[in-house]
Amino acid sequence: MSTFRFRVLQERLAIARLAHDAPFPRWANGQFVHLARTSDEVSIVCAQSCVPPGVRHERERVALGIVGVVEMTTIGVLAALCGALARAKVSVFVISTYDTDWLIVRAEQFAAAKAALEAQGHAIEGELPLV
Repeated sequence: MSTFRFRVLQERLAIARLAHDAPFPRWANGQFVHLARTSDEVSIVCAQSCVPPGVRHERERVALGIVGVVEMTTIGVLAALCGALARAKVSVFVISTYDTDWLIVRAEQFAAAKAALEAQGHAIEGELPLV
């Protein structure tokens, strides 16, 4: 597998859940926003500071994004990256965009995630965001 450069998003994220028929919320803002609707739920990833009280969510998440474009025909990238994190006992929430992939980990597991990825030869640009 190729090695990658990752950049650390300098904003703490939250992963929120709304009912499947809820409108996409206006409060979903920040440097990184992801909205997804299925027949079961609406999932939102955004700045944790934007999530209002009373919304079901998980906080203190950090995003590591692959720098550059990962072609959609590339095989095994996420399997290898998630496998390295699994061996390090780091849970991961993955978001793929048109150009690249993002690994979202708990802030308390950031150091272990960084070490696991670096052990595979990947470079991590940035440190744990303070807020």
